[in-house]
Amino acid sequence: MPADGSLALEASAPVEPVRRPSRGAGSYSALAGFLVPVVLGLAWEAAVRFGVANGRLVPPPSVIFQTLYELAITGELYTHIKATLFRVLSGFAAGTIAGTLIGALVGYAQTARVLIDPSLQGLRAVPSIAWVPLFILWFGIFEASKITLVAVGVFFPIYLGVLGALLSVDRKIVEVGRAFRLSSFALVRRILLPSILPAYVVALRGGLGLGWMFVVAAEFMGASEGLGYLLVDGQQLGKPQQIVAAILTFAILGQLSDWLLSRLTAPFLRWQDSFVRTS
Repeated sequence: MPADGSLALEASAPVEPVRRPSRGAGSYSALAGFLVPVVLGLAWEAAVRFGVANGRLVPPPSVIFQTLYELAITGELYTHIKATLFRVLSGFAAGTIAGTLIGALVGYAQTARVLIDPSLQGLRAVPSIAWVPLFILWFGIFEASKITLVAVGVFFPIYLGVLGALLSVDRKIVEVGRAFRLSSFALVRRILLPSILPAYVVALRGGLGLGWMFVVAAEFMGASEGLGYLLVDGQQLGKPQQIVAAILTFAILGQLSDWLLSRLTAPFLRWQDSFVRTS
């Protein structure tokens, strides 16, 4: 018994449970995320309107939205979005499959890790633009080379995510599974897969983000349509409003795809009893 009863009182005091954010709080947070870009856009619009700044090189939002509207009513914007989406989704699918399988193999088998991982770590440092000439020689300037370049960008974060997650699985949990005589398949399904799933989802989101970055380099390879082509066309014709409109479209599509991926993977992570900051 402690000399002073303060410790005993602290130990016996009820612990307030961590409150999970409500659905309304989530909606409020989503809307609050638009606050900064909206305020900055309105401030820049006002600065240009009142002559405080020159909007020639950095157009105000009204000019950018007018450009997007003009591209939309002619159908050109949808053509470019469709081409870019096809390349990103195809490359993301290919890179995800390859990164998951090779990451699982290298993470699970010591021999594969010794033989394969050093080479992949070296290739990971190669800049995306360095692959362009090689892929053009191998696949030509059509869709195959562009999709392959996007797949390369997606592959490495997913490979590293799967590999790192497998290597960080607690050895004691695996030993418990072996003590219960789980087969290799049961060990993977009941222990390894749930253990790596949170890190795998993060790796998927990172790979998708890099896919959007790599598609720009891919569309520099002689593309005649796509948001990357819209960037190059705006630069060659001296249209900063078109360049910024393409960048804004990239940002919106990237955010929407990341949100959709988060929603699709959320049911697989409901078992997590994680702490969520509410303040």
